[in-house]
Amino acid sequence: MSDTITTERREAVTIVRLDDGKANAVSHDLVSGLTRILDDIEKEGGAIALLGRPGRFSAGFDLAEIARGPEAARALVGAGAELLVRMLQSPAPIVAGCTGHALAMGALLLLASDLRVGASGSFKIGLNEVAIRMVLPRFAVRLARDRLSKRHLLRSANHAEIYDPEGARDAGYLDHVVAADAVEARTLEEAARLAELPRGAFAGTKQLLRGGLAAEIAANLSDERSEWAVGGS
Repeated sequence: MSDTITTERREAVTIVRLDDGKANAVSHDLVSGLTRILDDIEKEGGAIALLGRPGRFSAGFDLAEIARGPEAARALVGAGAELLVRMLQSPAPIVAGCTGHALAMGALLLLASDLRVGASGSFKIGLNEVAIRMVLPRFAVRLARDRLSKRHLLRSANHAEIYDPEGARDAGYLDHVVAADAVEARTLEEAARLAELPRGAFAGTKQLLRGGLAAEIAANLSDERSEWAVGGS
């Protein structure tokens, strides 16, 4: 398991904590670790409670890896996209505890989760790609279109608007906003509640709701790779 990720099983809930001591950047190591956890939970049953470190959920992809060049950037973005597909397809409920800032890929992890609990406070949540001279990948646009409020879609995806937690709830990045010191407890409570639902019924309905989106994203990843990590003017 990645040094960034620790896990703990409490009854029917697998608690997954992300903490790299910094911004919880999404690296190949983190993607691989989360993918293995999804593999395990599909065998064991139950739900996942995905938590960030205090003040940080995730600031997005690992910029050191992105800076290595276009091919390295495309490889990491592709791995991240495949992780999002796995989350959308997972029969296990995934509840994200957004403990602070969630930008770019960090915000996409929220959109791919089944339920999201956010910490109140001066935190930034959203898709900032356009603001940093990047075209938002098509898979990200599809995910945003699926989960964000229509009132906020253009503002979020095209205008790179960044929200505080209450604004993020209205936009569709979060479902609940609670005090920062209550995020973990509420996340575990929601995960336990979803874990009690009949697994087959939950998984079957999730497939009907999100399976088409997952299949569409997966089917187009190869063709879209050449577009990724291309800066604008």
